[in-house]
Amino acid sequence: MAAMEDVLDVYQRPLDPARPLVCFDESGKELQADVRPSLLPRPGRTARRDSAYRRNGRANLFLWCAPLLGHRRVTVTERRTRTDWAEQMRVLVDEDFPDAERIVLVLDNLNIHTAASLYATFPPTEAKRIWDKLEIHHTPIHGSWLNMAEIELSILARQCLHRRVSDRETLSHEVAAWVTERNTTQVTIDWQFTTDDARVKLKRLYPLIQLDTV
Repeated sequence: MAAMEDVLDVYQRPLDPARPLVCFDESGKELQADVRPSLLPRPGRTARRDSAYRRNGRANLFLWCAPLLGHRRVTVTERRTRTDWAEQMRVLVDEDFPDAERIVLVLDNLNIHTAASLYATFPPTEAKRIWDKLEIHHTPIHGSWLNMAEIELSILARQCLHRRVSDRETLSHEVAAWVTERNTTQVTIDWQFTTDDARVKLKRLYPLIQLDTV
């Protein structure tokens, strides 16, 4: 419960440009190529695609969103290793928010989301420099729904990734177009669920404490 309440308290903080709130998550996408040409659409009918396809491997998507700023970035990579994650943290610190005093970062408990990944990728001084710019808040185990980046990934999946994509280059192009549209309109997330709400609606998850009476 402590991790949940910690994240919920973070979400109640007012906007602070010096300490931007950033939620981070990742997801996979299977790449599938057509084995037969699609039939072009006709009046009153959509394009028709053969159900058969050829697997072209998988791609990984790293996504962060700043829910109070209405900004996000998605990077398509071949893999999801600790080195890949460490590089995302470097870009987040040096390119996305170079003027921030610290970045308040919410992410889940995936085993690569640690300082060890930075130290396995960069020299010690560089790893520590990046880590010191991050204020980490982990969602609880089985509580990834608390990460607002998961909401963004769900929207991305519905609006952009629901169809067949054949290769990483095409995936990167389509994801970039989606990001540009959402950033242009500055879509924010108005998070309403608070710690007080959790203590009422999720009280079954809290331990029962028997107080001794005199």
